This record gives sequence, C-alpha cells and structure tokens, in this order.
Amino acid sequence: MRNKNNLEKEDMAPRVPKLDYPYITSDPGIAGGRPVIAGTRITVHCIAGYYQTGMSIDEILDGLRHLTPSQVHSALAYYFDHQDEINSDLEKAGNIEYWKSQVQTHPARQ
Repeated sequence: MRNKNNLEKEDMAPRVPKLDYPYITSDPGIAGGRPVIAGTRITVHCIAGYYQTGMSIDEILDGLRHLTPSQVHSALAYYFDHQDEINSDLEKAGNIEYWKSQVQTHPARQ
C-alpha cells in the first residue's frame, strides 16, 4: 500500500514526453533500418549530411523536390535529437579506411 508521501513524490517527478516525428519511420527492409522520411527512401542521415555541408533547408528542398518543408524539418528535428548516433554513422560513411576494411576480396582473385 502506498502512503501519501510516496504519492506526492511520484506526482512531482518530472515527466519526459515521448517525442514524435510525424514524417520519420524505420523499417528493417528499407535503408538497413535507418530512419527515413515516410514514403521515401531518403534517410535522416542524408538530410543531416546535406545540412552539415552547409546547405540551407531551401537548398535541400531544391535538390529533393518531392519532399515538403515539414518532412525536412522533421528529419532535422530527429537528427538533432539523435545527433551523436547519426554523426557517428556519417563519420563512418566518410571514412575511406573504414570502407576499405569492409571490402572482401572476390574468391576468384585470391
């Protein structure tokens, strides 16, 4: 049985809202399960990469004309909330030595 003091402490505990990204989804069968803009194969990583290179939202929209401003903003919101994870993936993607280490020699060339 809970006492009154425990109930008061529970009521005072900060509540962390579940974040919702209405245009972002993920599916293991699409882009390796990375988060994508719903209905597309455009990854949040892609949008974040463009943004990191200095492209404005308008420039991203000019290059990806099938996207809406809301979709790009949602992707960037997701990126900023998961920045460490996505930056790590982007760093790997741009690391030539990492990709060389992933290449396997074809059996006929061994």
